[in-house]
Amino acid sequence: MSDVLDQSEIDALLASAEAEESVDAPHSTAVFSRNRRDVKNLEIREYDFKRPERVSKDQMRALQTLHESFARNFGASLSGFLRTIVEVKMASCEQMTYAEFINGLPNPTGFNLIQADELAGQMCLEISPLIIYPIIDRLLGGTSKDLFIPQRPMTQIEGRLIGNVTKRGLEALSEAWESIVPLSFSIVATESNPQLVQIVPPNEVVVVVGLEVKMNNRAGTMNLCIPYNAIEPVVDELAAQSWFAVNTPDKAEQSGKKVRATLSQAAVEVSTVLAETTITLRDLSGMNVGDLIATEHPASGPATVYVEGEPKFQAGVGQVHGSRAVRILRAVSAVSPEPGGATPEPPVDPAS
Repeated sequence: MSDVLDQSEIDALLASAEAEESVDAPHSTAVFSRNRRDVKNLEIREYDFKRPERVSKDQMRALQTLHESFARNFGASLSGFLRTIVEVKMASCEQMTYAEFINGLPNPTGFNLIQADELAGQMCLEISPLIIYPIIDRLLGGTSKDLFIPQRPMTQIEGRLIGNVTKRGLEALSEAWESIVPLSFSIVATESNPQLVQIVPPNEVVVVVGLEVKMNNRAGTMNLCIPYNAIEPVVDELAAQSWFAVNTPDKAEQSGKKVRATLSQAAVEVSTVLAETTITLRDLSGMNVGDLIATEHPASGPATVYVEGEPKFQAGVGQVHGSRAVRILRAVSAVSPEPGGATPEPPVDPAS
């Protein structure tokens, strides 16, 4: 059998190869386009390697919901602290690079570095001077109507005053994050020039939560910068499934046990009333040591035990180891009143 192909066999092989290419061509466009047949309508999207989207949309929605709760709690805390209505609401929640975040901040400003022991990196909390100085003026007794906003860094006294505000903000932030993971935030450093602070590389992705603060006739902004590497260990917990499955029955039962354990250690005042009667003021003023007060309550009848001023039990009066004591007989709610309205006196054990 000859190993050399004639011209007809060569033409047949070429025709077969061209047919296979025409069949496979539509499938090769499936990687780039949703349209599997039309090669001309390929879907091409631009991708900026300087701004990679590292946080998914579900995780961004979870962060937005989480910090909306933070804004409400922080506003309520500030309103009580400043004795005036303070409204804090979230304005934006977006991803950007750290360089874009820093370049968009004024100088000087209130720039705080936040550290959580449970997280690897640091966060930033920036407070605009437009709201810092009205808050300081309010704390010092002013009205902030004709307040001038100085273009200078805060003094040590002003920093101490505004530190009370940021402390309440970190407490509200810890409460908001507690539904995802327990975190304890603290301020490790403060700075007036944000350009001098470099917690992550300029091209690192950060999540910036923008907040708007309104107090009387003044308004300002707050920005919480969360680098991706700081929340990377807990980023999986921000998925939609985990977010909506926070309040599980097991956690509700654990919370109930914790509340009951805390309440069981609370101290309450217990008192016992042996009998009650009424006398005139003249008889009361004329009483001396050794006088007796007669009541309609029999000596063998039960006494009423009060817990925090509320009647709870009926008890028999006795003595234990030389000390006065009462023996609980029954709960007050278990005693049904008579038709006339008086409560029947249950029999008392002589041994009590």
